Parts: sequence; C-alpha cells; structure tokens
Amino acid sequence: MSRIVCFGEVLWDVFPKEKKIGGAPLNVASRLSSFGNEVSMISAIGADEWGEKLLHYLNENKISTAHVQILHKYKTGKVKVSLDAKGSATYNIKQPRAWDKILLTDEALELIKDTDALVFGSLAARDETSKNTLYSLVESAKYKIFDLNLRPPHYTKEVLFHLMNEADFIKFNDDELYEVSKLLGSKFNSLEQNLKHIAEKTNTKHICVTKGSHGAVLLYNGKLFYNSGYLVKVVDTVGAGDSFLGSLISQLLSNTEPQKAIDFACAVGALVAESEGANPKISAVEIERFINPK
Repeated sequence: MSRIVCFGEVLWDVFPKEKKIGGAPLNVASRLSSFGNEVSMISAIGADEWGEKLLHYLNENKISTAHVQILHKYKTGKVKVSLDAKGSATYNIKQPRAWDKILLTDEALELIKDTDALVFGSLAARDETSKNTLYSLVESAKYKIFDLNLRPPHYTKEVLFHLMNEADFIKFNDDELYEVSKLLGSKFNSLEQNLKHIAEKTNTKHICVTKGSHGAVLLYNGKLFYNSGYLVKVVDTVGAGDSFLGSLISQLLSNTEPQKAIDFACAVGALVAESEGANPKISAVEIERFINPK
C-alpha cells in the first residue's frame, strides 16, 4: 500500500441527462483508493449542495478530505460534457470555480513531505492561485506524477514545460504527446521517437502514452513496454484514462514489473470505457477474469 496525494479539480460532469462526479485528480484518487492505497485529496469546493455531495463521495470512497477547502466566494466545479457517436467526450469547463482557488497551507506542505507520490494535472494550473499552490507543493514532493489534460484554452506552454521538468513520471494521450513534442522542437514522426525526445528534453525516466482502444506504451528506466488494448463496446470514455493512470501508479509503486503493470492498467481502463461515468466499481475478480478469460 502506498500513501498518495492527488491535487486539483473535483467537480461534476454534467451530461445531457444526468450529473456524475468527476475531475481527473478525483478519478485517479478513486481508483487508487479502490486498490487499498492511502489517498488524500487537496482541492476546494463551494459552500453549496454540490460541494457537500462531493465531500460525501470522497469520504464514502475512503479518500481523505482533510485538505479539501470550502470556499464561500466560489461555486463547486461543473463541466458540461458532450459525447459523440463513439462515446468520445468534449468538455466545456466552467470558470472560475472553487478548485481554481486552492490555497497553500502549512498542513498541506507537511502532508506532501510524508507521502510516496503527488499526482497533479495541467488543468489545475489554469488559475494563478491554484497554480502557485501546486508549484509550491511540487517542490516538496518525493515522486511527482504529471497527468497532462490539454483542454484548450486552459493551458500555456510555459506551465507545461515547468511541470514536465519537475515531474518524475509524465502521462500523455497520443494527441498530447505529438502536440508537446512539436512544442519541444521534435522532427520525428513515430510515437516512440517522440516519447524518447520528450524524455531527453525533460530528463524524465518514466513516461506513459495512452492510445485509446489501441492500448498504451510505457517508457520505464530506458525500456519500452507495450499493451495493444482490449476489445470492448465503448459506452463513454470519460475517466478511462484516469482509471488507467491510477491503476498503473498503484502497480508500479507496489514494485510490480512494468509489463504486468501496463497490462493491468489497460484492462481497468477498458472496463471503465464500457461502463457509464468516470468511476464505476470494478472488483479484483472482474479485472482478473477480463485479463485472463477462461
């Protein structure tokens, strides 16, 4: 079991017919907690009904809320989600919301120093308040996991470069990989060449790239590991990448060999994609049967 802190947005994904709890760091935290890790969330909510429901969810899922701030000047986060015919999502992210205004506290700094890893994304750095808090926390973290979430117009090249250079582990999807590679002056075409180009430019030994239904590639201490994906009927892709990352982190921090870790993570991501919402309950038995069907 690892002690892990997730920093950033906690919010509601508003679909055409319903609302579901989400936010990439919260989704990662949920999956990490489901595997028995000790997980804390650093974020902020509004003093409203939606914030109360988020707190209840976090507590119910054994994610510490001791560092979730309640801000009276800002509303709890909401995102309007649209799905295309293939279940792929696009997002309209409301701003400003409470998670844009996460304040730095001495207690949070102490928490970070005593944990195994800090997970954070680029979206939480769209506002100066949360960005400055994140920058301070990153300086104190032992192992820094950067999950890019490139949602235009909520990021800048300067912020991405700063966080990549601080990170020990970076996770992209394939579109993000090519976009960032281009920003870093890459002249390469292949995914592997661009992955290694980013690793060299940012001095990062651990990088993972997800490829949707085609699986993922993991660069770990100079070696590449592959999973070609699992065939499922996609309901929606919301949260699949987050559950993938939470599963991968949980496995790698437990010293699982990288190939087994990426196979496990791809299976969990596929199971989420064939379910509704970002955080469906998935048992260890279901995962095992999915990976090794009889």
